[in-house]
Amino acid sequence: MRIGLAQINPTVGDLSGNRNLIIKAYQELVRDGAELIVFPELATCGYPPRDLLFKSRFGHDNECALLEIAAQVGTVPALIGTLERNPAKRGRPFFNAAAWCQDGGVQRFARKSLLPTYDVFDEDRYFEASPHSTVVSFQGFRIGITICEDIWADSQLLRYKLYNRDPISQLADESVDLMINLSASPWCDGKDTARQGLVTSAASRLQCPVIYVNMVGGNDELVFDGRSMVVDRKGEKVAELRGFETDQAVINIAGAKPLVSGDMDALADVNQALVLGLRDYAHKSGFKHTLVALSGGIDSAVVAVLACSAFGAENVRGISLPSRISSQHSKDDAQKLARNLGMAFDTIPIADTVSACETAVQPLFSHRAPDVTEENIQARIRGVIMMALSNKLGSLLLTTGNKSEIAVGYCTLYGDMCGGLAVLSDVFKTRVYELARWINRNEEIIPWNTIEKPPSAELRPDQKDEDSLPPYDQLDAILRAYIEDGLSRREIVDQGFAPEVVADIVRKVDLNEYKRQQAAPGLKITSLAFGVGRRIPIVQKYVN
Repeated sequence: MRIGLAQINPTVGDLSGNRNLIIKAYQELVRDGAELIVFPELATCGYPPRDLLFKSRFGHDNECALLEIAAQVGTVPALIGTLERNPAKRGRPFFNAAAWCQDGGVQRFARKSLLPTYDVFDEDRYFEASPHSTVVSFQGFRIGITICEDIWADSQLLRYKLYNRDPISQLADESVDLMINLSASPWCDGKDTARQGLVTSAASRLQCPVIYVNMVGGNDELVFDGRSMVVDRKGEKVAELRGFETDQAVINIAGAKPLVSGDMDALADVNQALVLGLRDYAHKSGFKHTLVALSGGIDSAVVAVLACSAFGAENVRGISLPSRISSQHSKDDAQKLARNLGMAFDTIPIADTVSACETAVQPLFSHRAPDVTEENIQARIRGVIMMALSNKLGSLLLTTGNKSEIAVGYCTLYGDMCGGLAVLSDVFKTRVYELARWINRNEEIIPWNTIEKPPSAELRPDQKDEDSLPPYDQLDAILRAYIEDGLSRREIVDQGFAPEVVADIVRKVDLNEYKRQQAAPGLKITSLAFGVGRRIPIVQKYVN
C-alpha cells in the first residue's frame, strides 16, 4: 500500500486555514499516487486547543470544517485528527479522534485511549477516553489506529507506568497488518530518541509496519518537530520526513528499504526548535517585525541571531541602551553583531533618563543606602523604552533572559523581563554559550569577545555575574537537579556540591516564583520548562 504522510503545520483555532492546508496536502498526495493519506492529531483545530473547547460554538464550527474537508475527499481515504462530540450525557464533551474520510463524507471515527495529564498536557480536562483502539479494514489490510499517547505505555521503555492498560497490547490481540499513529508530540531535547524507541517497539510487538505522522510548527510555548516516520515489521525505519519543517511524502511500505541513520546534531536541533517556535509564535500572532535590546552580552546576541533566522535580518531591529555604567566594549560588541547580521541598529542613551528618575525619587530614598533598587532603575527604564518602541513600531519585543537567570531571579521585573516572548527561558546559560559557539562554527557572527568575556549585567561598575552566583557550570547542574529532576537539597549536596551554595540557590529559585509567573511566555525545549508544565504555588512554605 502507498501511504501519504501529510506533516502539516496547523494553527490553533484557525479552522478555515487548517481546512485549506489539509485539502491542499490531500490533493497533492493523491496526485502523487497515495492510496491512503494520514494527517496529525487534531489537525482540524490545532494542538492544544485548551479552553477554546469550552466556547459554545467551537465544537460545532470544527464539525463544519471537518465536513467541508470530507466533501473534498474521494475514493482515496484520508485519516484526519479532529474532535468528535461525545454523544453521551455524561463524561467530557469531546473525544480526541481520527476521522476516516472517504467518498465525500466521514465514514467513522477512531478515538484516543490514553489521555496525558502531566507536564504541559491536560487532556483529561477536555476529552473522554476510549476504552479500546479502533481497527479498520481497507484493501485487505486490518489497520489499527492509535493517537499519540496511545503508544506511550510501553513498560519496557518508560521509567514510570502511568496507565493500567496498553493499547498496543490490545491491538496485538487483534492481529493487525498495519498500525497508524496520529501525533501532536511536542519536541524537547532527547524526545526524538524516545519516540523512535516507542515506534520501533510497537512495530516489533505487533509484527507489522507502523506509520507515525507528527505535527510540525509552534503553538504558544510548544514546538512540534514533525519527523514523521515509517518503520517496517522488524522495527527498522524505512522513511522519515524532515525535522522542524512542513513535509509530505508517499511511501510504499511493501518495498521500502531501511534507512541509514546519520548522527544527530543536538545544537542544530535546539537552534531549529527555537527559530521555528519564534517564527510561528510571531507570524501566527500577526507580527512581521521584532525588536531586541542589544547589551553586547551573550544572551541578547544569541536572541538576535535567532530572530534574524526567524524573521529575516531586514525585519529585526537592535537597540543599544547604554547607561553611564555601560562599558565601551559592550557598546562596540552590540554594534558589531548588528553589522555582522545585517540588521538595523540604533542607540538610545539612557544616562540622563536614569538621572532624572533618581532625582525624582531622591526625597523618599534620602535616608536609605543605595542598593539593587538603583541598579534596577536602569533595567526598568530600558523596559519602558523598548515597550514604547514595540507599541509605536508594531514589533514583537523579545526578552533575552536565559533559564539560569530566570530560575534564580537574576532579572528585573518590568525591566529586562518586558516583552512578548522569552526566547531563551528554557535554555540554561551553559547551553547558551554552546549555542553561540555553534552559531560561530563556520565564521564569526557573534563577536568572539561577547562569548569570551565574563558575563555581566552591567548595572554597577565592574559587576560580574559570579559576584552573586556560582560559576554557571555549577549553577546549571544544581538547577537541573532541583528543577528538572526534582531532587532535594540533601540529594543535590550528595552529588558533591557545597551545602551553603545549594541552600542559597534553592532559596533563590523558591523566592522568585512570583517573577516567573509574570514573565513572558517562553519556548519549551527541555523536559521541564517554566510555564504551564511546572505549577509551583507562589505562596508556599515547603522546604526540602
